[in-house]
Amino acid sequence: MSGTVTKIDELALSGTKDGKITITTITDPYGAGSESVASIGISLQAGAEEPDWKVHIPKANIDALIAALEEAKKSL
Repeated sequence: MSGTVTKIDELALSGTKDGKITITTITDPYGAGSESVASIGISLQAGAEEPDWKVHIPKANIDALIAALEEAKKSL
């Protein structure tokens, strides 16, 4: 991965002792000229150099993703 990573927020991961959810934006994530993305990383333990899981979300998909997450929240 290349590009510039900008940290937006970090949240405690519920159900873990010291896990976290990290939200960042990444410019040129796949090389020069690639579309910037929002990135969500999940780390199960503090101090991890890389998240255990991560997903890159293009800007065009963020609103639909938020709506789907709101629906998922209602069913929990």
